Amino acid sequence: MTLQHQPRALITGASTGIGKATAIAFAQAGLDLALVSRSQDALEDLAQDLRQAGRQVHTYGLDLAQVDQVAVQLGKILAEVGPLDILINNAGMGYTGALIDMPLSDWQGVMNLNLTSPFQCIQALLPQMRSQGRGTIVNIISIAGRQAFPDWGAYCASKFGLMGLTKSLAQEERQHGIRVIAICPGAVNTSLWDTPTVAADFDRSAMLTPEQVAQVILTAVQMPDQAVIEELVLMPNVGTF
Repeated sequence: MTLQHQPRALITGASTGIGKATAIAFAQAGLDLALVSRSQDALEDLAQDLRQAGRQVHTYGLDLAQVDQVAVQLGKILAEVGPLDILINNAGMGYTGALIDMPLSDWQGVMNLNLTSPFQCIQALLPQMRSQGRGTIVNIISIAGRQAFPDWGAYCASKFGLMGLTKSLAQEERQHGIRVIAICPGAVNTSLWDTPTVAADFDRSAMLTPEQVAQVILTAVQMPDQAVIEELVLMPNVGTF
């Protein structure tokens, strides 16, 4: 089906890491962008560079952890930028800690950002994608959505949940021309490892780079409309996690 507008993608968690690298890769491939992150300033810095390359870029400083506001805010974005063809659910958080003494508030915080906010983003954009009879939704999951790790229980639970959401959504939306893709990277060298909720000491030089993951995402969304990469696991060649 021929698009009636310049292809547009919405990327969450777009100010750093995989999200930022994906925004750059998409812009280089000719896509216009709506970028979402908590850091409006970082988004604007990125957007200025991408606009100089001729792309149309909108930025939105939103805290997706405020899950009761996500659908409303994305509805406003949709009204402003017009139809969106691609949704990249990338925003998320890492969390380490034993399940036995994990505070309920911490558990709920991980679930809100890693699982419920993607669900709300999807609900906000699905009606428009259905109305145009096409769309691509990419959920950035993790190898932790396929394999459990000790002391990563809340994170794994959120990512296993996101995998279930992704696979169920794919079944429901295939008939509407909407492709749903699960991307499961192994460890990626991003700022996640520097956050206060993560206590882990790994060799970051052996990890994947955000740019490597971004190229895989770009390849997946550029498949012909009649084809879909339903699930893709990308691991560091030198490691096992």
